[in-house]
Amino acid sequence: MIYRQTTRSIVVTVEPFYLEEQSRPDQHRWVFGYRVKIENDGDETVRLISRHWRITDGSGRMLEVKGDGVVGEQPRLEPGQSFEYTSGTPLGTPSGIMRGTYQMLTDSGEWFDVGIPAFSLDAPSALRLAN
Repeated sequence: MIYRQTTRSIVVTVEPFYLEEQSRPDQHRWVFGYRVKIENDGDETVRLISRHWRITDGSGRMLEVKGDGVVGEQPRLEPGQSFEYTSGTPLGTPSGIMRGTYQMLTDSGEWFDVGIPAFSLDAPSALRLAN
């Protein structure tokens, strides 16, 4: 499934997937990847400065992750440009949910948050919950 959210003409698209080869269900470890595309459909240049994720597993345990940029980069997006990356996260349950924000800075010095759509993480054998 593909998830999409737009904030101030910045479009964030996320496609999660299960990483069976890295998962160890017998050790309560399920690993998920996600592909993200960030598109600047606006008329101002922006830079992604930092990220803030909330990762919640199927038992309701939440982990917050904050940091500079994404995958070691702070991409600058001019109008019409996009940036794509792939990352991942382990969970202690076979399903969960992620949501978050990117903190952006315009060339004129204005800060704003861009919403990352909430997306479901579900192992193929997991009972799908209303995450």
